[in-house]
Amino acid sequence: MRILRTLGAAAFVLAVAAVLRPAEAQAFKIVAHEGVAESELPKDVVAKLFLKQVAKFPSGAAAKPVDLAKTSPVRAEFSTAVLGRAVAAVETYWQQQIFAGKEVPPAAKASDEEVLAYVRSTPGAIGYVSAGASTSGVKVIAVR
Repeated sequence: MRILRTLGAAAFVLAVAAVLRPAEAQAFKIVAHEGVAESELPKDVVAKLFLKQVAKFPSGAAAKPVDLAKTSPVRAEFSTAVLGRAVAAVETYWQQQIFAGKEVPPAAKASDEEVLAYVRSTPGAIGYVSAGASTSGVKVIAVR
């Protein structure tokens, strides 16, 4: 009986830790071209940029978002944490946008390295990469 209580308590602690995970433990970082003026953005602005509901950064510069492939676990984390939707729901959103003749989704790259290469070489680019990726040559954007 004591073992069951200990296991139950351990499971509870792990569940609470997963829910209350600190922001710095996120599985991704938002990155932008070094020429982007912003060094931090509200989460809702980041979501609007990636959903192409706004086309410019708050500073007025044109934004060029880039996604990771839809099978990427980092994309799944980003979609849930920033867009507030699962990847499948984001795909449905883009199908509706395309059908209505409004917008097309951001380009999708297969790896962190491809996202970083795009962001480095494209003025106004904004993307996300895994938390452990090297961000040399790009600006890391804090999300508040």
